[in-house]
Amino acid sequence: MSREKILSNAPNPEDDDPKLRPSRMSEMIGQKRVIERLRIAIEAAKKRKDVLGHILFDGPPGLGKTTFAHCIPNEMDVPVDFLAGPSLKAPKDLVPSLTNLKKHQVLFIDEIHRVPKAVEEYLYTAMEDFRIDLIIGDGINARTHNMKLSPFTLIGATTRAGMLTGPLRDRFQIREHLDFYSLEELTVIVKKNAAKLNIDIDESAASEIASRSRNTPRVANNRLRWVRDYAQSRADGVITAEVAKSALKMAQIDELGLDRQDIRYLETLVRVCMGGPVGAETIAATMNASADTLVDEIEPFLLRTELIMRTPRGRVATVKGHAHLGTEKPADPDPSELFPDSRKEI
Repeated sequence: MSREKILSNAPNPEDDDPKLRPSRMSEMIGQKRVIERLRIAIEAAKKRKDVLGHILFDGPPGLGKTTFAHCIPNEMDVPVDFLAGPSLKAPKDLVPSLTNLKKHQVLFIDEIHRVPKAVEEYLYTAMEDFRIDLIIGDGINARTHNMKLSPFTLIGATTRAGMLTGPLRDRFQIREHLDFYSLEELTVIVKKNAAKLNIDIDESAASEIASRSRNTPRVANNRLRWVRDYAQSRADGVITAEVAKSALKMAQIDELGLDRQDIRYLETLVRVCMGGPVGAETIAATMNASADTLVDEIEPFLLRTELIMRTPRGRVATVKGHAHLGTEKPADPDPSELFPDSRKEI
């Protein structure tokens, strides 16, 4: 089983400086269709003076699931409470948050696919009927007390929608998948966030940073912070295209956005394993790394950029992967050499 990072009850601090995170959907760049659908649902709920339906966001990390969880309560003018799925070990961990919810408040659960089964079943009645069943006492003296909850909106975020059970998934009235961002959208995000960080940046530099950010705003923000530090240390605080290239070269981030570990993986596959096919365990052993790290953190981007393929026989470097390292993909062997005609006279 692949390992995942441990989450806390607080909003995730690793991705965005608070001042970089949009507070309203009008400030968000990208995800236009998702924003348009959410605006309709929010406006309708406000006109009815009713609670907004439960919302589920899924997609890779860093695309804005937590940002939406900040913006939607602001659009509804209601407070929000943050929880993390792995921290909810038993129903008693969820009860305080549910019973303290105010009318129409938003409850956000990050990595909701990691909520234990017992807690998940506790959510069913809370989401549908806005009530929970409390068991008071022990043994033969135990009795069940039905407690009504204030109508609330549950926002769930997951990077693995396939791990959600059907009953939980079906209780979300609104389900949205977040896509990767275009180069133009990321360039705008880099420019806006550079202004928030009080750093001068030109259009070509913003485009250079965006092009190496894996189509992900969180990565773009991290790249921008590093380039900012480099510019303030080596270039009088002004980010030009040359400064951005020099900073990213020092960080060993290439033109496609591959970092040191990505390049090591590709070099191991191409030069050590002859381009494959080879298993992830073999590559991990050669790199002295964990196979889980390769599968969860490194391979997704290499697959998306078509540098490698996963086949039934193992990982294979593509023609594009060979070209990126300046090597040529070996020619496929001639079938006649592999299976010579045994009836041919010698």
